[in-house]
Amino acid sequence: MSERVEERVEVMQRWVAEVLGSDAFELRRASSDASFRSYWRLLHAGGTAILMDAPPAQEDCGRFADLSRRFRAVGVNTPEVFAEDRLNGFLLLSDFGDQVYLRVLDAANVDRLYGDALATLAILQAHGPTQGLPVFDAAFIRRELDLFHDWFLAAFPDVADQARTSGLLGSVARVLVENALEQPRVCMHRDYHSRNLMQLEHANPGVLDFQDAVVGPVTYDLVSLLRDCYITWPADQVIEWATGYCARAGQQGGFDVPDRARFLRWFDLMGVQRHLKACGIFARLHRRDGKSHYLTDIPRTLAYILAVAPQYPELAALARLLEQQVCPRLEQLSVSQTVETRDAVD
Repeated sequence: MSERVEERVEVMQRWVAEVLGSDAFELRRASSDASFRSYWRLLHAGGTAILMDAPPAQEDCGRFADLSRRFRAVGVNTPEVFAEDRLNGFLLLSDFGDQVYLRVLDAANVDRLYGDALATLAILQAHGPTQGLPVFDAAFIRRELDLFHDWFLAAFPDVADQARTSGLLGSVARVLVENALEQPRVCMHRDYHSRNLMQLEHANPGVLDFQDAVVGPVTYDLVSLLRDCYITWPADQVIEWATGYCARAGQQGGFDVPDRARFLRWFDLMGVQRHLKACGIFARLHRRDGKSHYLTDIPRTLAYILAVAPQYPELAALARLLEQQVCPRLEQLSVSQTVETRDAVD
């Protein structure tokens, strides 16, 4: 443990002792994520809680605390906030355990667990807060798409130059932006997938990592869950889940239900936007932050794009670029030189 980390832990321990009025506790590292946040399990008086460490120079733990309370108020099971120190970036939260969806999902339980996740998503979209949230507008979407060029394609300089100079990326962006903006806008989690959902015995699932919530298109969270970058399900099953959700959520008042073909176009193209962004983020985590284990998720993420893009003539050139010039050279990304910067992770 570095001296800087040791100092941070000491500050954290003093704060916990002050909150508890006791130093009879133990902290064990629980997990970290793709941002600068880390999580510690607090053991005290026969119970547990989770301590979030969110360095204030890079993270805003107050946004997490505020949104957690707002989501809980409408019936979404986010962690209860027991104590907070926004100045130093500490939150003491209820403990959802360690049964993350990604670890427990299988063919036998997926309908039940996804059923719970989709029911929670319907609540979020029908009743979730929108006031005060950023809007997932055209500029926001284009910034996300820039991650694909600036971090993923940058590992293949000739391809990146070709894609930019040919206007391909601009053409793709126009299609994806238009698709997103024509959809009903709802409260959007923005990272609703198997690594951020916890299997619980009661009020399943526990929902995490919602601090980047925005107001955005109705299919974004749905495609994040059903075409998850970390786990794959049969294509026919995904379509069945998606169309079934559209009908049920529309009945609950989340949004006006379009016809099936239009909804599936929304869903497909929204997935392409998200998966292009995800490729950029995974590459950035490798090249900038040294978190190279995310490289293993890129082939799956690209596969989603390659399954959808050929179905839409306006994305056919993107599919050819990826299939012919990128996929055969993915090993270049794994050995690409890291970039020595440490800006905040989006």
